[in-house]
Amino acid sequence: MSSLLKVVAKQVKTHPSLIPLFIFIGGGATMSMLYLARLALKNPDVSWDRKNNPEPWNKMEPNQQYKMFAVNMDYSKLKKDRPDF
Repeated sequence: MSSLLKVVAKQVKTHPSLIPLFIFIGGGATMSMLYLARLALKNPDVSWDRKNNPEPWNKMEPNQQYKMFAVNMDYSKLKKDRPDF
């Protein structure tokens, strides 16, 4: 692994125009991993504890926002429209 970092460091020293490429690729990889972690932890469709909470989507409040971006949707004004199980 360190030999790979040495090669990258050598390439960056000889070709400084590669620095923005490494920054944007690293930033994109970081943001995609953070988004995947958010989906795994916040999405009601994902059940990590099936024994104690087998159906996490039933414990969602009607005005709880779980989507990262909602177009023309105000979650605070929603009313309960589903039955209790």
